[in-house]
Amino acid sequence: MPALNPPPSNPQLSAPPKPNPTFSPDNVSVIYVLGGPGAGKGTQCANLVRDYGFKHLSAGDLLRAEQDRPDSQFGNMIKEYIRDGKIVPMEVTVQLLENAMTEELNNNPDHSGRFLIDGFPRKMDQALHFESSVCPSKFTLFFDCPESTMQERLLNRGKTSGRADDNAESIKKRFKTFVETSMPVVEHFNREGKVVKVEAVKGPEEVYEEVVRRMGERGFEMVKK
Repeated sequence: MPALNPPPSNPQLSAPPKPNPTFSPDNVSVIYVLGGPGAGKGTQCANLVRDYGFKHLSAGDLLRAEQDRPDSQFGNMIKEYIRDGKIVPMEVTVQLLENAMTEELNNNPDHSGRFLIDGFPRKMDQALHFESSVCPSKFTLFFDCPESTMQERLLNRGKTSGRADDNAESIKKRFKTFVETSMPVVEHFNREGKVVKVEAVKGPEEVYEEVVRRMGERGFEMVKK
């Protein structure tokens, strides 16, 4: 299916190719968290942060914060992309993520850490760029949920969230974008044996029970309080 093409890369966003990723997977654990809009990613990420000591990084939250930053040269561009349900050029998203990871790791004496990257990578070029330049992931946690269920959740959330993209028109665009661009990412990592698929139709407590079981299978144990 056709992908949504970003505009030509802004030269200010480009960086020379790195011979090695910034962070080593020996010290830094990265788990991508993917699922359609309204699949419950944020709720489950909060559980994992509480119980496993992860730092939660939401690509969407970082982009929304950047668009509202008064001196951001990319704010208006990000705002237009989010409003239209399109994917922001990867250079912006990957750099914001790397900056956030660097800030967190600099606060740790051993420069090690666990990161949940929520809503990323949403496109193959993002995945390949992040893996080669920032840090290879451990696996992708994929929350699978029917479109009808996700739409109902988002419309209910839109009554109180204040988010510009929690409306019927934007939701349809976001579903289309996810299917066309993000599902190939899930399929790519699945072929590599790096996808943990969790059915996300049930209530959040039941879904989390399955998440905990699957995390254990991948060697992640809860952090003792």
